[in-house]
Amino acid sequence: MWQPVLTVSGYILGILGLLMLIPAGFDVWQSNAEWSPFLTSAAITIFFGLSLYLSNNTKVERIDVKQAYLITAFSWLLVCLFSAIPFALFGVVDNVTDAWFEAASGVTGTGATIITDIETLPQSILLWRSLLNGIGGLGVVIFAVALLPILGIGGMQMFQRENSDSNGKFMPKFSYIAKRIVVVYFSLIGLCCTAYILCGMHWFDAINHAISVTGTGGFSTKNNALAAFDSFSIELVTMLFMLSGAVPMTFYILFLRGLPADKNRQVCTFFRLIFYIGLALSLYLYFVTDMPLFTALRNGYFTVISTMTTTGLTSANYILWGSWITTLILFLSFSGGCTGSTSGSVKIFRWQVVYAFLRKSLLTAIDSNRIIPLKIGAMNLSEKVALSVFVYLFSFFICLILITLVVSLCGTDFATSLAAVSACITNVGMGAVAAIGPEGNYAFFNPAIKYILTFTMFLGRLEIITVLALFSKAFWRR
Repeated sequence: MWQPVLTVSGYILGILGLLMLIPAGFDVWQSNAEWSPFLTSAAITIFFGLSLYLSNNTKVERIDVKQAYLITAFSWLLVCLFSAIPFALFGVVDNVTDAWFEAASGVTGTGATIITDIETLPQSILLWRSLLNGIGGLGVVIFAVALLPILGIGGMQMFQRENSDSNGKFMPKFSYIAKRIVVVYFSLIGLCCTAYILCGMHWFDAINHAISVTGTGGFSTKNNALAAFDSFSIELVTMLFMLSGAVPMTFYILFLRGLPADKNRQVCTFFRLIFYIGLALSLYLYFVTDMPLFTALRNGYFTVISTMTTTGLTSANYILWGSWITTLILFLSFSGGCTGSTSGSVKIFRWQVVYAFLRKSLLTAIDSNRIIPLKIGAMNLSEKVALSVFVYLFSFFICLILITLVVSLCGTDFATSLAAVSACITNVGMGAVAAIGPEGNYAFFNPAIKYILTFTMFLGRLEIITVLALFSKAFWRR
């Protein structure tokens, strides 16, 4: 069972090691040094990757469900572990706990940070943080479209219907999908970077923010994130590409192939919610806080888009807008973008299933003899899909409650505990309290809480069930 798992994990580690050569080259070029800590990190990572790959080398043509779970959890764990090495070698964090937290936050696309002064970091570390967001964004998309149909977690039934071969023939389908996703993903990053440069952003900041925004990760090169630029054009570009990252990558593939991608109900619902909630928040800011209309629209839509796409970038300090706004942000964090996108949290498709099931239940309660199909638009859903969604949601909110209680037991007040756990399990990063809001960070938490929150990031990014299944006795039975 373990041989394909270790083979794939070793291969992924090898790629991670090669990616470390990018900031290594940048570090050598910038500081005119002969050696960079990234070269040491790359050597260690490639060594372990090749060791795993060569010692377990096998042709992976088919994987079963247990191996899919193990590949997902084990590879993400290894990537985060080895991604933390540069943070430790550069000395930008005080201990291994902080290095692990920062790396996991980057790879899971959470964007929470323990670094208090980002602008003093070496540019190679800033680039590495952004690359981690990019790695995580691409990784979670491939995970969603290639493995979720096999695992049956209620995340990619739309994609599964269009690609109905989910009987275990993993690699041929994976290869077909992954190549196109990579092209779309890097094309979006290139377009975003170009747009930033045209808006007057420095090329280094443009590259970093393009990777972070498209991957809906949330890391920035500035302490005040987008507020540091104070530019509407830059914020507009950011909003557009946060939205582009929260749309399924398969949506672009279908569109380019001339298929009716415009009829995707999930995408339409997502954009309608963005429009109406953004408008409501903007009007609230205009009438209640006396903010100028244009500024209210600018801040309102940016905050809603950043939260619902789980990017977590900020252009203003929303904590100052009042408790109603922070409460709204907390609830919006449970939305997420579309399935098959780079965003985290619950995802729009699952909420559509809940709404469709609720509507069906209400109609059958009135007239029990009516036979009403479970539908989203023109797509019929099976009861199995609805069950998988409800199991996921139950697990999601039970984990949220239990982890909040555990963090509270570690000495943190309830509001901060709830905000921190919500921000990590949804991968939004920014919290609904001042301590971890736009002007705060996670540095003040004790090591135990940092490990708990790191686990929570994994839990949210890997769709809850993927992690919980590994703790089941039944999983390890032959």
